[in-house]
Amino acid sequence: MRLLEGKGITKQFGGLTALYNVDFSIHHGEIIGLIGPNGAGKTTLFNLLSGAYPLSAGTTWFKGEDITGLKPNQICRRGIARTFQLIKLFGNMTAFENVLLGCLFGVSKKTHPSDARERARELLEFVGLSAMEASPAAELTLANQKRLEVARGLATQPELMLLDELMAGLNPAEVTEAMKLVTKIRDAGITIFMIEHVMKAIMDISDRIIVLHFGTKIAEGTPKDIGANRKVIEVYLGV
Repeated sequence: MRLLEGKGITKQFGGLTALYNVDFSIHHGEIIGLIGPNGAGKTTLFNLLSGAYPLSAGTTWFKGEDITGLKPNQICRRGIARTFQLIKLFGNMTAFENVLLGCLFGVSKKTHPSDARERARELLEFVGLSAMEASPAAELTLANQKRLEVARGLATQPELMLLDELMAGLNPAEVTEAMKLVTKIRDAGITIFMIEHVMKAIMDISDRIIVLHFGTKIAEGTPKDIGANRKVIEVYLGV
């Protein structure tokens, strides 16, 4: 079943075309990787899908509903959550409070505070941060801040998670743990669309990979297909 679909996705900033005529579809239960050189338009695509930017042209559908032009809070409450390339946590608030905000205000139906608190603790345990719930977010390690941002996204009860460079800046052991977390989220019934530069991760856990270059889609396929694609090798993989 198609969960998310985009047709003719285009974004212009003045005279700069950041994305041009990009088509894609994501099916329920998939892990889809999004790769490409810096400046290829990957985060711009996520900003369009989450409502942070308006499209210049094109249409997006989520579960068959046209969501083009909706505001970020409207898109979130329909079931799309995201993390950010540059972490956007409330640094002076505790890990628990960060997730609690998502449980209270990121969902489509009003939640009783006691239920929200219980859900927040469940999510902190899910991402491996239950022992740090009282810690200010700003004092967590980078890897744990990224896990906390994932937990806050999960608090909105998404059907689709947009993960923007979850593994950037992590050491090899942390990357392995992050890969396990992504798989765990998918196994919980949540579809994943992820931007990533850590090629081992993207190749090992993706069902399909989309490749952008200068704002256009140049390839799409299985990790094996992408690894053998001459154009992708030339412009991105460099091997």
